[in-house]
Amino acid sequence: MDTSTDSRHETSRQAGEPVVSLRDITRRFGSVLAVDGVSFDVHRGEVVGFLGPNAAGKTTTMRILTCFITADEGTATVAGYDVVEDPIEVRRRVGYLPESAPLYTDLGVLEHLRFVAELRGIPPRDVKRAVDRMVDACGLEPVAQRIVGELSKGYRQRVGLANTMIHDPDVLVLDEPTTGLDPSQIIEIRELVRRIGREKTVILSTHILPEVEAVSSRVLIINAGRIVATGTPGDLARMTAGRGAVRVSMLAPEREALAALSALPCAQDVERVAKEPGGYVVYSVSGSDSDSLAEAVYDLSRARNWRLRELSRKTPSLEDVFLDVTSGRGRA
Repeated sequence: MDTSTDSRHETSRQAGEPVVSLRDITRRFGSVLAVDGVSFDVHRGEVVGFLGPNAAGKTTTMRILTCFITADEGTATVAGYDVVEDPIEVRRRVGYLPESAPLYTDLGVLEHLRFVAELRGIPPRDVKRAVDRMVDACGLEPVAQRIVGELSKGYRQRVGLANTMIHDPDVLVLDEPTTGLDPSQIIEIRELVRRIGREKTVILSTHILPEVEAVSSRVLIINAGRIVATGTPGDLARMTAGRGAVRVSMLAPEREALAALSALPCAQDVERVAKEPGGYVVYSVSGSDSDSLAEAVYDLSRARNWRLRELSRKTPSLEDVFLDVTSGRGRA
């Protein structure tokens, strides 16, 4: 591509245009419609969580974006380059980390990074600088002299991330980056993703909802091949405002309390959660309107002269939103 074209792409990125842009992407596998008119943008400095149940179209969308397969309809661009017309340029600007990082376990960490740098076409004079930058960015100093196969799963994931970023891509696509890690390793990788996301465009594909809440600035939820919800975790939680549950700790005859709570007009489901000291029993009462639930439970306790120790609303979580929109109950 000529210099003038490269300049136009650089100008468009600086002008604040999306780094990743998908428009009406559709992909079929025989009679199965895997992706159905998916459109979204991702900008520099965003960490976007890409969620969906099994067979929702998430993996197919990511494969189209990373040039592994082509769409039947629609367009997708990365840093201004079309995934069909300019796949080589797109690959240069994308770093992809699959769930199991492909590593040569008999190589040393530095040797592995040098090898990947050369494969990525980094000029020989710049290889050492690129390797040193990744060792620092991914916290690999303690294991830099070790063999990859001797590393813990957490450090192998760090090597995988370093391989993914060594050519300084515009976009990182991370597929389940914390699968199989212990809690301390998960915290380390999440912090690394947050740090990377300050400068890069990151698309994080995962089924671990707390992970998305911890690192993502925005969430996309796909179901049955279509985007059914998008927004910040807070925005999505507000989608369920007016729907939710209340937690009740009450001193009352248990069977009578269960029957009375279940009979409330605004209650859809009542669950006994636990028995507490002093004879109190904790119940979870869910329904279509958490405000009305709280008022109804309070009025019931006063009418029956049942003591309340706790009456609190349950704040909707990303899990609640996910279940809502993928089960067809929520609003897209």
